[in-house]
Amino acid sequence: MPLTLSALSDLATLDIDEIIDVRSPAEYAEDHIPGAISLPVLSNEERARVGTIYTQQSPFAARRIGAALVARNAAHHIETALADRPKGWRPLVYCWRGGQRSGSFALILRQIGWRAETIEGGWRSFRRLVQGALYDAPWPAPVVVLDGNTGTAKTEFLGLLAAAGVQVIDLEGLANHRGSLFGAMAGGQPAQKAFETALAMARDGLDPARPVVVEAESSRIGRLNLPPALWEAMRAAPRIELSAALELRAGYLARRYRDLTADPARLMATVAALSARHPRERIEAWGALAEAGAFEALAAGLMAEHYDPLYALQRARFEDRPLHRVRLDRLDADGLAAALPQVVAAVAALSPG
Repeated sequence: MPLTLSALSDLATLDIDEIIDVRSPAEYAEDHIPGAISLPVLSNEERARVGTIYTQQSPFAARRIGAALVARNAAHHIETALADRPKGWRPLVYCWRGGQRSGSFALILRQIGWRAETIEGGWRSFRRLVQGALYDAPWPAPVVVLDGNTGTAKTEFLGLLAAAGVQVIDLEGLANHRGSLFGAMAGGQPAQKAFETALAMARDGLDPARPVVVEAESSRIGRLNLPPALWEAMRAAPRIELSAALELRAGYLARRYRDLTADPARLMATVAALSARHPRERIEAWGALAEAGAFEALAAGLMAEHYDPLYALQRARFEDRPLHRVRLDRLDADGLAAALPQVVAAVAALSPG
């Protein structure tokens, strides 16, 4: 009998050894249950072909061809990826809606002697739990926003806070983006659904009695949208504002964005993308700094003339929120470690109760 997921936390309590996603690689790439391995019983092309036959010829022909393809792909997985699984192995198999793909593969595995289970409703049932958590329920824990101008090491402080036992969610880490025009990261951003799955799982692990620290963001990180419940909690939250001298921040950004400065064409294109907001002479001056490899000067100019004024306008909307300021005198590892107790104390001071 298929297993029923009634909450995201059920995944941690299931008596299974492995989760297998048998959907196509494209479906898996868009989103999948955390920890699942991809063993597609139909490739992207095969799935499209079977679907075309189903709608243009007949369901019977599609099922006949699909069954042959599933059997062939299942045999390949059994002979390769699953060749070392022991006799008592218990996998959990799912497809899009818990139908023929997962049922067929699980049946084959059971015939071998493995204790294969399926999920009632497949990935769609899991997806409904994700959507319910993010869009139908209030945010479960009090939020403290870590704010500050560009280059104040906010993301690094999240990692230090987590290591110190503070509850955090690294939204930019989940989004694989540093949250600005210059923020693209290797590998690109996940799909919106995959981002929501990661966020929902992080949300599910929160202790509602403790504050959770998140970095100040807009309602979008790159091309990904934050769920309204989280965004509203962030807008209403007390804030910790980190500050540091412009020259310190410029040096920090030059170090942190080496992946960008190492790609001159990408750097120049990103600077040029600001042309709609700044005079031509300023864009040309920034471009000249980029070409000369004067990355600290470029970072200082971008902050002084673009990012700091922009952040000031955004921060003005939150002037009535409780605020704790922390001044940073150094932005190297030792300096951040020295400032960490102040940030931890600020989190405690701004926490309810």
